[in-house]
Amino acid sequence: MTIWVIRIFFLALCSAAGWAVGELRPEYAGHPWWGIVAGFGFGGLLIAVDEMLKGFSLRAFSAVTFGLILGMVVAQLIDHSGLFDNTEPATRWLVRLSLFLAFGYIGMVLAMRSNKEDFSLIIPYVRFVPRGSADSWIVLDTSVIIDGRIAELLEANFVQGTVVVPRFVLRELHQLADSSDPNKRARGQRGLEMLNRIQKTRRNEVRIHEADYPDETGVDAKLIRLARNLGARLFTNDANLARVAELQGVTCVNLHELARCLRTVLLPGENIRLRIVREGRERDQGVGYLPDGTMVVVNRARSCIGREVEVRVQSSLQTGAGVMIFAELVSEPEGSEPGSTTVSSS
Repeated sequence: MTIWVIRIFFLALCSAAGWAVGELRPEYAGHPWWGIVAGFGFGGLLIAVDEMLKGFSLRAFSAVTFGLILGMVVAQLIDHSGLFDNTEPATRWLVRLSLFLAFGYIGMVLAMRSNKEDFSLIIPYVRFVPRGSADSWIVLDTSVIIDGRIAELLEANFVQGTVVVPRFVLRELHQLADSSDPNKRARGQRGLEMLNRIQKTRRNEVRIHEADYPDETGVDAKLIRLARNLGARLFTNDANLARVAELQGVTCVNLHELARCLRTVLLPGENIRLRIVREGRERDQGVGYLPDGTMVVVNRARSCIGREVEVRVQSSLQTGAGVMIFAELVSEPEGSEPGSTTVSSS
């Protein structure tokens, strides 16, 4: 509504200006409507151009201007190179017009297709980066989007910054969602759902980055290159990608490593309440799980399956899959079977 108020006001100004110009011109004396119509038509033409350029951003305008200037400079250099000094004046004019039109168009097209990090090749050592953005860019790969834990971290404000989702990652999610394999299709659909959830997070801005690197064949290589160009942190669940990114000087956050660091640390002698969900491998053992998924093997707890009991930590064992905790039953819940056999396994 506000834009149309401005447009109507602009049309009124153009019409008034056309009337004023018509009054100053003797050939239009006595016919002020000609000036009003001309001013109104000029204002309407500008508004029509404004409508056509509705999706044209200031960045695109500056890129087109830069490309046009660069193309003009190249055309001017070729024109003054002496190649066309012996041509006839009429032909020389046509050649100059062709040079400026061709190189101006090529410059604008190349500037529109380029990304802002590509301009560092033209102006070495100069890159325009928003202040404080060194740690504010977060590049997400496909695995971390499908995993979904990054959405919870963003919603809980544990991770702050501008979330960058590359276009090629979004394309990969679409391909997974359209796959004929049920497992891949489910992963792709979950990834799109998680991405939609991330976009609804009000604490963080989400941007779809259009950068693509045709010379890079793999998605991992493109992710590392984009993160390095932006000076961003790369979030992933792929351990191999994290290692390669660190070797290339890219800050990488592996959510699996983050979850491992945040696991609950239980010391021998500490009491915890735990729900026994199934029987253990040894006789009369019960097994429960901590909220982070750590398995707890409890002696004398087989009769307590399906109940919440208090246990005392005895020891812990580091395995390839994680940490396994061994505990003893402190007190049986009410209603446990009397006279049950209890054997403690060491």
